[in-house]
Amino acid sequence: MREERSISDKLWLVLKGLGMGAANKVPGVSGGVVAFVAGFYEEFIYSLQKINRKAFKLLFNGRFKSFYNYINGQFLGMLILGMIISYFSVSKILDFLIDNYELYVWSAFFGMIIGSIYFIAKDFGEWNRKYVAYLLFGIIAGVSISFLEPAKENSNLIFVFFCGMIGVSGMTLPGLSGSFILILLGNYVLLLVDSVNALFDTFADLVQADFSFINNTERIELLKVLTVFSLGSLTGLVSLSHLLGYVLKHYKKATYAVIIGFIAGSLGVVWPWKAKLLKLDSQGNSILDANGREIIYGYDRYLPSEFSFETFVAIFFIFVGIIIVLSLDWYQKMKSPQNG
Repeated sequence: MREERSISDKLWLVLKGLGMGAANKVPGVSGGVVAFVAGFYEEFIYSLQKINRKAFKLLFNGRFKSFYNYINGQFLGMLILGMIISYFSVSKILDFLIDNYELYVWSAFFGMIIGSIYFIAKDFGEWNRKYVAYLLFGIIAGVSISFLEPAKENSNLIFVFFCGMIGVSGMTLPGLSGSFILILLGNYVLLLVDSVNALFDTFADLVQADFSFINNTERIELLKVLTVFSLGSLTGLVSLSHLLGYVLKHYKKATYAVIIGFIAGSLGVVWPWKAKLLKLDSQGNSILDANGREIIYGYDRYLPSEFSFETFVAIFFIFVGIIIVLSLDWYQKMKSPQNG
């Protein structure tokens, strides 16, 4: 039986989708962690799993209501609405905050990931050698990914489709940041900044009845790239959900152990105190990509050498991040007696 949702529940779903969309845009942070901590991860995976041959049969036969109910359309629709809103609102704000208050943003996300580890691990139950081995595998995989060197930008449409399939992994695999994977593939700026901004500018032009963008070959190319990336993301989302649905059904605790490890391993990616390592030429000047941007090939992580006001504020934001995640736990505990 599908659960009936109140207006406030639907609003919460949109907000959760907003959180997933925003998290998935930040390198090192996984939208799947938001789903996990907010308590709808399994419903999200199993709903995506319903996008299968039977669903398409219902759709092509014109049984739209049956199709909508079968795929848990209300749930997925509210989440996707939140994600779409996020890309044109919260993600823009995040871009501004990362540009201007980078240390504090990373501190908050670092705290949120620490809170997420506690949140998921607290109800795990008894640990044995097998689950500890899965945990260590997750940690090693997460840490290993964080030290890979990014590739060069590539706008080939087949590669962009592949980026979509891989980049969406952060939505379904908690701890694996889709944005960070796109950085490693060299296409983060192209797919999550330039193409999204091109779509935003196109909507702004359409609102003003300005159709001059049709002659803007660069804009059209970016929109084409975004379309292919979106199709790749949709394909990856559905195919990964089928795999994860099977794994969760048959190896639930082992999967959770790997996820906890993955999230712990991703802490290195969002460590607040880090300096960008730029590619330099023989004269010591920054090497620029095709779009005139400095090429980052890694980060030099360090501990703050002195307890300055900036360090104090950063530590404060780590605790803010932890509290944000734990407050979701407190909210669910307050709500659970009402739901029985």
